[in-house]
Amino acid sequence: MRVLLLCDDRFHPGSIPIAGCEPLKEKGFELDIIQNANEFDPAKLGSYATVIMSKSDHTSNQDLSPWKTDAIQDAFVKYVENGGGLLVSHSGTVAGTHTDKLNKLVGCRFTHHPPKCPVTVQAMKPHPITEGVGMFCETDEHYHLEILANDIDILAAAYAPPQGDESKYKTEPNNNTPGGIVATGYVRTQGKGRVCVLTSGHTLEAWLNPDFQRMLVNALGWCAGRKID
Repeated sequence: MRVLLLCDDRFHPGSIPIAGCEPLKEKGFELDIIQNANEFDPAKLGSYATVIMSKSDHTSNQDLSPWKTDAIQDAFVKYVENGGGLLVSHSGTVAGTHTDKLNKLVGCRFTHHPPKCPVTVQAMKPHPITEGVGMFCETDEHYHLEILANDIDILAAAYAPPQGDESKYKTEPNNNTPGGIVATGYVRTQGKGRVCVLTSGHTLEAWLNPDFQRMLVNALGWCAGRKID
């Protein structure tokens, strides 16, 4: 399955999602990678079963100018509504100054995160995306989101302990408090297409965690309307 990976911004070098997606090749995925958004041609979106957006509104790591123009946002909306799959990973949830159309399509926008810390992810319900995915913990950025769509289906939640309480958390991984639990994986549909948001992925270790890799493969298949073994 052919997939486009859009990555690389000021705080998220493209090398991490690129390395994090490397194992996908063993599952038969063919990845086209764009790090500098000046090379992105929205007219070619229809060539891909699914697009991974792991990129904020910075053109590249060095060029902080915005790239998610009205025309590009419209292209993504059209792509999804015509049946395309959009997987939004980590910094893809970070809104730009004028990205309201894309924010609504994605269904959220990033608000904040504490310093990197142990973040535990756990599936909340049976779904093709959570099939075979166990609870896992990696040092990562614990993303908090403002939910903008009323039709999201939350599939996975994440918890990070208060800073300084990591040792207790490691021995009591289910000792959660409601204020610290946030949605880390959800899906929604728009038109004929499918959108999935997975907020893990600031570190390569988080990308390469076997359970996250399983969820990533499942999500790419679900977004494309296919099952990947």
